[in-house]
Amino acid sequence: MLKTVNRYLNDVRRQLRLDNGAESEVMRELETHIEDRVSEMENAGLSEEDAARDCIRLLGSARLVARQFYEAQSQGTWRQALMASMPHLLVAILFALNWWQGFGWLAITLGLVIGTVWYGWLHGRPVWLFPWLGYMLVPVIGAGLLLMYLPRGWSWLALVAYVPLAFWLVCLVVVQTIRRDWIYVALMLLPVPIVIAWLLVVARGGWFLGFTVEQLRELANWVGFSFAALAATATVFIRLRQRWLRISLLLVSGLAILTAIATHVGGRLDFPTFLLLALMTVGLLFSPAIVERRLRKRDYGIGLTDSQSVADVDAGR
Repeated sequence: MLKTVNRYLNDVRRQLRLDNGAESEVMRELETHIEDRVSEMENAGLSEEDAARDCIRLLGSARLVARQFYEAQSQGTWRQALMASMPHLLVAILFALNWWQGFGWLAITLGLVIGTVWYGWLHGRPVWLFPWLGYMLVPVIGAGLLLMYLPRGWSWLALVAYVPLAFWLVCLVVVQTIRRDWIYVALMLLPVPIVIAWLLVVARGGWFLGFTVEQLRELANWVGFSFAALAATATVFIRLRQRWLRISLLLVSGLAILTAIATHVGGRLDFPTFLLLALMTVGLLFSPAIVERRLRKRDYGIGLTDSQSVADVDAGR
């Protein structure tokens, strides 16, 4: 294949942000189309190199072509949308029916989350997996909070062993997800400020475990409602095509749910705390974009421009 065409195809591939199956299909389709067009132009009297340049010029920039393919291929099915909403719906049901008080139901839910994440991770990380991954991190964070309540000497010993393992697990999940597309990390982390908001509402004296069952039961329906809203967000997210709409949806949904919580609980979530949670929401949604940019620079070479080829970098050029 001509170097010009190879460079163009690599640039398109780098910006597709699709799963492996869809990416392979798109690249085969694009490569076949270019080969056919180049052949037609050669038959019309152009040289192979000139035909390749004209074909690429007619197709448009690699960024534009990648965006068009993304919008055509990225929309998930209703089945995928339902699967993406399921972890949020499970939490909503636990609180709406007060099943959160039963250890058996919590254990079943946790087992279902772990099993689903394991299945999705081994089967190419489909788009519905990422909301489940967020809940997979909840036991990790929860275990860290519980270690703080151990006797002083034991808590430090446990944290020394726990922190590196937890940090490795979180980084593994986040980095692997960012390599696919940073907006899936944003989707995965969306529940975090919501969970923290409810913990702050029911906490007493700053202790996350310092609440009574009666307090949480009083708020259970509203907790369930907030997670039902997250389920609706995940469903719409999967069905949208444009990236900017997906990003806007996550931002508006996160801030709207926080606003609803603050409005309902009144003074139990003061304005400075609400503002801090809102800033956290924005940070969690957009910081993955910065991390992804750094990872791509490392993977493809610092200073790599759109006109350069990934293949050239791999070859050490």
